[in-house]
Amino acid sequence: MTKIAFLGLGVMGYPMAGHLQAAGHDVTVYNRTQSKAAAWVAAHGGAMAATPALAAQGAQMVMACVGNDDDLRGVCLGDDGAFAGMGQDTVFVDHTTVSAAVTRTLYDAAKANGIAFVDAPISGGQAGAQIGQLSVMCGGDQGAYDRAEPVITAYAKMCRRIGETGAGQMTKMCNQIAIAGLVQGLSEALHFAQKAGLDGEAVVEVISQGAAGSWQMSNRYKTMLDDQFDHGFAVDWMRKDLGICLDAADENGASLPVTALVDQFYKDIQKLGGNRWDTSSLLKRLQAMG
Repeated sequence: MTKIAFLGLGVMGYPMAGHLQAAGHDVTVYNRTQSKAAAWVAAHGGAMAATPALAAQGAQMVMACVGNDDDLRGVCLGDDGAFAGMGQDTVFVDHTTVSAAVTRTLYDAAKANGIAFVDAPISGGQAGAQIGQLSVMCGGDQGAYDRAEPVITAYAKMCRRIGETGAGQMTKMCNQIAIAGLVQGLSEALHFAQKAGLDGEAVVEVISQGAAGSWQMSNRYKTMLDDQFDHGFAVDWMRKDLGICLDAADENGASLPVTALVDQFYKDIQKLGGNRWDTSSLLKRLQAMG
C-alpha cells in the first residue's frame, strides 16, 4: 500500500483516483471544486484536503491530472502547492498533457526540493480511465519511474518509460498528431458514404476489417453516424494539445501540415458552438458545409 495524494478530479482523474483506492492504496484527493472531492470520498472512501500542499503532506507519491500548463504550475508551486507539502525522496507523477517546457521547469523545481518527477501523460479517453485501461507514456529518471510504475498499473494496460524528462510529453504529442489525421480521415469516409447513399454501418463493418481499420473507427463510427458527440475528449482540449504539438514542431523543425490543417478544422467546430463536443465531431463540420 502506498500513501498517495491525487490532484484533479476531472473526467480522467476521478476514475483514476478511484482505481488507486480500490487497489488498496491510501488516497487523499484535492480538487479545485471541493464538492467533487467530497463526492469522490463518499463514493470511494479515502480523504480530501483543501489545498494541494495539505493533500501532499505525508504522501509517498503525489499524482496530478489537471487541465493545462498554468493549472499544473498552480497545483505544484507556491505555499499551497504540492511541492511545499511533499517530503524528501517522494515522487510526483504528472498525468496532465502539458508542454515539455513546463515539464522540464517543474522537474528542476522538484529536484531542488529533493522530489522525483515523472511526466506521464495518458491516452485512452474517458472510457479507458473508467475501466482502468489507459496507455501511459513516461519521461524522467529511471529510478523515479521504477517507483511509479507499480502504482500506475492500477489504471493502465500499458506503461512505459520512453526517455528522460519531457519524453513522455513528446510521445503524447505523437499520439495527438496521429489521432488528428485519423479522425479527419474517418469523418471524410463517413461523409462520403452518406453523400453516396451508402449504409454507413455496413461500409464500416467491411472496411474496418481491412487496412482502414483503427481504434477510432471501431469505437466512434456508430456515435458519429447517430450524431452523438458527447463521448470523450472535448474539442477545446484537443486544440490545446494540438497547439502544444505545433509549438514544439516550430522548435524542433518537424513538418506537421496535416496537424495544422486539422487544428483549423477544430477551430471551425468551435465556431459552430462545439467546444465541448468530442473530437469525432469533425464530421459535423463536413455536414455543415453541405
